[in-house]
Amino acid sequence: MDFTAVLFPGQGSLTADARDHARDVVPDLVQRASELVGEDPFDRPHDSTRFAQPAIFVASMAGWRERQDDLSDVGAMAGHSLGELSALAAAGALRLDDALKLVVLRGRLMADAAEENPGGGMVALLGATPERAAALAAAHGLELANDNAPGQVVLSGRRVAIDVVTKAARAEGLKAMALDLAGAFHSRDMAAAELPFLLALEDVPMSRPHVPVVSGYAARPFAEVPFELARALVSPVRWRETMAMLVELGARRFVDVGPGEVLARLVKRNVRIEQGDVVLV
Repeated sequence: MDFTAVLFPGQGSLTADARDHARDVVPDLVQRASELVGEDPFDRPHDSTRFAQPAIFVASMAGWRERQDDLSDVGAMAGHSLGELSALAAAGALRLDDALKLVVLRGRLMADAAEENPGGGMVALLGATPERAAALAAAHGLELANDNAPGQVVLSGRRVAIDVVTKAARAEGLKAMALDLAGAFHSRDMAAAELPFLLALEDVPMSRPHVPVVSGYAARPFAEVPFELARALVSPVRWRETMAMLVELGARRFVDVGPGEVLARLVKRNVRIEQGDVVLV
């Protein structure tokens, strides 16, 4: 049976109006995030992952809160990177406050790991197949971080190597764009964050979600939530395969609750008309 899939974005999706919207819709959550972070994370989300991730989580939950009553046929959810915690909270697998605490911890651990490995960054390659991107990465010591859509992949690693790959990719006619992020996320640079995050996850009560939540690490519904969320820190986001799994499960309508429209654009790149009468709500 056809259903609607709800999508939750990750880092890099924050919009200028996200704070005002969150304050209108989930003021208590904004306040709680400020308490846990030590300041309002919306004040300087671009300064650190410590602030960006709680801000995006709160903004995403505001988007979900605003739209959930209008969505009567939700059959699955998925989140891109950080968005997995938003999806698990929305699906009832995590209590909201527990999810927020995990988001704050995740942001801090990833920021610490990036600071322990200075000089890391990420680059998006447009027009490259996963195989070509993997070859470029292997040749220069980079790692595949995101397989977002056909012709859209992201690599992580040393900025020096990223500069070399950027020139090589452009020489082949590919588009290469350095991302404004503070570290080489979804790579070995995040190894120091994996174990403490896993231990924290294992200490949090979890429930069976109301609907399946597809893991971006495994590209199938979550089976081992703590392990998969922790391992995802050092593994690629398999978003192209995640979208294919949602379609296989029966998703024909997709809602990007935001902030922003990053995932809405990726729906258009991933879901082809021959897969059915697909609607972006």
